[in-house]
Amino acid sequence: MKQTLARTSIRYLSDKAARFVPQSGVYPKGFVAGGIHCGVKKDGKSLDLALLHNTFGKDASAAAVFTTNKFKAAPVQVSQRIIKETKGSGINSIVVNSGNANAVTGAQGIKDAEDMVIVTDSVLESKPSSTLVMSTGVIGNNLPIDSILSGIPKLALSHLGDKHENWIECAQAICTTDTFPKLVTKQFQINSDTYTLAGLCKGAGMICPNMATLLGFFVTDAPVSPSALQQILKYAVDRSFNSITVDGDMSTNDTIVAIANGAAGGELIELNSSCAERYAAIQKEITDFAQQLAQLVVRDGEGATKFIKIRVKDSLSYKDAKSIASSVANSSLFKTAMYGKDANWGRILCAIGYANVSNGNSVIPSKTSVKFVPVDGSESLQLLKNGEPEKVDEERASQILEDEDLVIEIDLGTGGGQSADFWTCDLSHEYVTINGDYRS
Repeated sequence: MKQTLARTSIRYLSDKAARFVPQSGVYPKGFVAGGIHCGVKKDGKSLDLALLHNTFGKDASAAAVFTTNKFKAAPVQVSQRIIKETKGSGINSIVVNSGNANAVTGAQGIKDAEDMVIVTDSVLESKPSSTLVMSTGVIGNNLPIDSILSGIPKLALSHLGDKHENWIECAQAICTTDTFPKLVTKQFQINSDTYTLAGLCKGAGMICPNMATLLGFFVTDAPVSPSALQQILKYAVDRSFNSITVDGDMSTNDTIVAIANGAAGGELIELNSSCAERYAAIQKEITDFAQQLAQLVVRDGEGATKFIKIRVKDSLSYKDAKSIASSVANSSLFKTAMYGKDANWGRILCAIGYANVSNGNSVIPSKTSVKFVPVDGSESLQLLKNGEPEKVDEERASQILEDEDLVIEIDLGTGGGQSADFWTCDLSHEYVTINGDYRS
């Protein structure tokens, strides 16, 4: 059975993909969203222009993290400038086009990105530089800017709303090779105050930190100062969008934005000791939320058949633990073994051994243990214990690798007690097919 989504860039969802698309959601106060087709995508109907706007009546706080790729796309450069000039204060909108990355497009690309901001601010009757801009798609081509600039008023005046359908269309409009729109919502409490988070992202290929190759933005009606929000976002992204990989490639356009408008009321969360408890609480909520959203990108990895969590335990430092987890997660040999359902755990040890760690005591072979942990709660399969290989039950290993989800636990035994999680997928024949045909 296939599910059809109205006016979507993803015409049909498989049963597998459809289970990740929410049928309803809870949305923060004072935000509207939407998406339309404006003419960027060639098929004449796929949604390719998205807009999110704060309607609360008070300027929102914003924070952002961007790609570290030296060939930063025009919208990244423009949004970075706006964040720097405003210090994250008074950012009330995000406009996004898909189908064209507006990357490596020279002076014209910068002008096009700036024009998208100017037109959005004007149509929404906002003060200048109130909008951040994003683009995603093919690199090296100029935008069909006239189509986008004429589409922005149409979208802003007729297709924005606060209903679930509006948010789904916004999520669809930022997709490229994604097989499903990625949207997550949650409600949480801090003391007696109830707040809501809603977020969406796109990504299926060119996924590797730092940043993870994708676009994403999430909003909340909690009151958070720009400086506090920036610090919280950096912490959360490091443990979510910067802890995923599909193929080891970093894009030119990666951007994650957070906006808080304070519409739900309560004490402003700032960077001072009097707010420490509330700050810690919302940081945890946003980090957990960001991890949930980021994991959808891995589940939609191009050609992926497996969702794999790499957990590194008892490391000397978080930095070491994350580096080791990343090394395994990005190993093409490991990822192809997972696709082939081959318990070739030597590839795991190989990747641990060449990870970039802080010192010679970060990885001690005689203290290292590795096991497969099934997600169904059944017994784990020990592969290596304190540097000694276990007699592996190949039949049991094959049973575990038949499942879509898998946890690989690496215990370094250093006594340092630090840990890190990283999420990845397998690497299949289909990945090559998708990317070999990407521009055609």
